Amino acid sequence: MHVSKDLGNGFRHHGVATDIANSRGLVATVDGQGRNVVLLWLYDHRGCYALLLIDAETGASEQYPLPFPPGNDFNACPFSSILSSGNLFCSHFHSHFLAFDPAERAFTICHETVPQMGMAMTEDDGGRIWAATHPDSGVVSYDPGSRAFRDYGHVYEQNWRQYPRSIAADDAGWIYFGIGSTASQIICLEPDSGAAEPVLSEDERVQGSGHVYRNLNGKVYGQSGDGARGWFELYKGARRHVGTLEKHDEKPFVTGSQGLFHRDFPDGRRIAACNLETRTLSVEGPDSGEVRDVDFDYTTEGAHVMGLAAAPDNTICGGTTFPARFFRYSPDSDSWINRPNHGQWNTVARQTDRFFAGGYTGGFLLEWDPAGVWVPTEKGNPDSNPRFLTECKPAINRPHTLLAHPDGKTVILAGTPGYGRTGGGLLFWDRGTGSSVLLEHNDILPDHSTMSLVALADGNLLGGSTTDPGTGGERKAEEAELYLMDAETRRVLWREVVFPGVQSYTDLCPGSDGVVYGIVDGERFFAFDPDSREVLRSECTAEIYGLTARQQGPRVFVTTPAGSVYMLFVKGIVRVDRSDHSLAMVAAPPVPVSFGGDWLNGRIYFGSGSHVYSYGECE
Repeated sequence: MHVSKDLGNGFRHHGVATDIANSRGLVATVDGQGRNVVLLWLYDHRGCYALLLIDAETGASEQYPLPFPPGNDFNACPFSSILSSGNLFCSHFHSHFLAFDPAERAFTICHETVPQMGMAMTEDDGGRIWAATHPDSGVVSYDPGSRAFRDYGHVYEQNWRQYPRSIAADDAGWIYFGIGSTASQIICLEPDSGAAEPVLSEDERVQGSGHVYRNLNGKVYGQSGDGARGWFELYKGARRHVGTLEKHDEKPFVTGSQGLFHRDFPDGRRIAACNLETRTLSVEGPDSGEVRDVDFDYTTEGAHVMGLAAAPDNTICGGTTFPARFFRYSPDSDSWINRPNHGQWNTVARQTDRFFAGGYTGGFLLEWDPAGVWVPTEKGNPDSNPRFLTECKPAINRPHTLLAHPDGKTVILAGTPGYGRTGGGLLFWDRGTGSSVLLEHNDILPDHSTMSLVALADGNLLGGSTTDPGTGGERKAEEAELYLMDAETRRVLWREVVFPGVQSYTDLCPGSDGVVYGIVDGERFFAFDPDSREVLRSECTAEIYGLTARQQGPRVFVTTPAGSVYMLFVKGIVRVDRSDHSLAMVAAPPVPVSFGGDWLNGRIYFGSGSHVYSYGECE
């Protein structure tokens, strides 16, 4: 069966890479008639777009759109949820607090708040729901009894994006939440006045996150992050050091992160599995342990595509996230293969007969042989295909570029570091020896990460940095730089702020006669001579073409075997004239281009949202 559709003007639509949604929090509970139901937040490339209610006995499902437009963003989704003691399923995301009542089968509260999303939620002894929010330590509360809602605003300022991953209330109503990741802290908030103060002194803060929990004795207990100073008790805003806790006696709440999976129904039954791929719910009986499956359904526009590249078997391959899947599109048969994969494939590239993926989390590197049988990736299993080669945490956690060096044996991975850290590393993988060398950021450009990388004719490397830190980290470098590296000694030969004020060299590409093409901050094209270290041409492209394709591994440039260079912009496909380095629009696609990009058999493949498209003929 053919899946592609001719859109005219040389464009074709090939379909959705992964036609599956992702759960961002799930709870087992009952509706107003006492029937067992499952509630879960549905998430796809648009962000969180609906709540799904499934009848656990029949599989009958109802989908409730959000009472506000989806955010069309990775972060526009729940990072924490709570099922209250009054059976309200609450969350806070896309700068909105909302609650779904399964008894009424409706959203009963929705309030717009200061940005952006709750990272931790709890319920106090009076029944109020609380959320602490990313990125600037916002706090909100909702009282289901009086329906009173309060937005306390941002209560703690830092020069980095804060992750409040734990929150607790003592029995006097005081609120405490722990933040990270650059430097741990615990914030104490008095609920009536809204006054908030840090609990930890500056010398007690460590890289990591502060942590709090509510004890059954009515007090809250916290740690500074690494646990080296032991525990302290928090009550009515006061702190008392207690050292080691023999017993935690944590008060239970049905709450958690985006991975919340509350299995237990009130009647003793429990969810064994809820599979959004097969659309099957499995419920286990309370006594016999017998598992009963029911089918359910939902609608989705598909998962985020992280990028795509041509594989050695003349197919287009890549990965999606939320859920993490591998996809393979065959132009010859006009068919798709979609499989679970290892992690989030941020970057993909072909080298000779292999296909490589660099992914999040942990900065892992995989090698896939398309000619072999697919064997799910397992660390330590050399027979896996894709095979797990190595990982780079914390020097690289979120890869942004993967260079398959023209020497045919070296693969280089780069990106931003682990949570709360600044400055990313550079991994050199030798296919011949199966060994690797990992450089730290201090060996390259201190406090920078490498965003883009290209091999020069002499084998050396030209890199473009980003000032972006790891997630939740502190930006320390003021401007991004270009640098030259000796590929043999791996020493930096030259570095310079070529474009003052820019924060990222989005992508680099070899041109003709040793010239390198690049894009900065997604909005300015340039041609650079590495020998003279001069900019030969520079022009702002955003006004005419829009921003470039943007993804964690963007793949803006597309080259062909004949030596042509194309670029993928939101508004169109652009060709670079190799003689004078000027740009010219080739074609305006019928959809915005959001990710790149590769050439295969005369066509340029790219994507928009969850969909894959192509344009041809391109020589």
